[in-house]
Amino acid sequence: MRVVGKIESLWRYPVKSMRGEELQEAFVGFPGVYGDRLYAFRSSAAPKGFPWLTGREQEAMLLYRPSYRYPESTTKPDNLAEAEAIGSGLTPVYGDLSDLMVDVETPAGEHLAIDDPRLMSMLREGTRDRHELTLLRSDRSMTDCRPVSIFSIQTVSQLSKELGIDVDKRRFRANLYIELESGKGFGEDEFVGRILRIGPKTAIAVIKRDSRCKISTLDPDTAQPNPEVMRRLARDHEGKAGIYGAVLAEGTIRPGDEIALLDWGEIAAIPSPSPPRE
Repeated sequence: MRVVGKIESLWRYPVKSMRGEELQEAFVGFPGVYGDRLYAFRSSAAPKGFPWLTGREQEAMLLYRPSYRYPESTTKPDNLAEAEAIGSGLTPVYGDLSDLMVDVETPAGEHLAIDDPRLMSMLREGTRDRHELTLLRSDRSMTDCRPVSIFSIQTVSQLSKELGIDVDKRRFRANLYIELESGKGFGEDEFVGRILRIGPKTAIAVIKRDSRCKISTLDPDTAQPNPEVMRRLARDHEGKAGIYGAVLAEGTIRPGDEIALLDWGEIAAIPSPSPPRE
């Protein structure tokens, strides 16, 4: 096991393509960060393989601020402590969607429930194609490719130097922003095909590099595009930045938690609760 960095900050996005929220702790389960991207808007104008309305079509989506109505119920599964006490590796039960209701603050400052028809009308405004929208709710993260996205602060710094501007990390909408021991921009690419242990027990298999799209060009505070971001990524970095992972062992993580590289055989050494009682 080799320490390769630590968590700089944790983020989740209650509604796909809307503004994220920073967390002081997060339960990372097999479906992803608890409460991440549980809501999304399906668009009739989108392709079947990727049926969502996102900031690609409606840039202003990034300016909408979703928040959970009952935040105390959204940090972890209700029975997490009990599941961990019973036995090793038990999967906790996720909360009812009624406990995970989201309200949204619009760019104009109006507060609407996620299922308010007026919100869908606002999201359709200004879109080039006629988007008929359907609200989807899920008990797992509706992510693009894999449950957890990771991005290093060193990569943000390198892109800032390459572009000659101060690049905001929030452009990349990661769940975990990390500080690398190596200090290398794009150093997280070296973790592809490896396993990361994060904190005392969470294990994530790094599957692939993250292919970037138009959303990375959008300023998170204004939604104004800067096409040079994608041009630079395409020219010098194969259009990719950051990494995707799949969760192998669930657990709670926090900013400052240590990140270490594991071999497959070391997963068995991750601390786990007591065995089941007879």
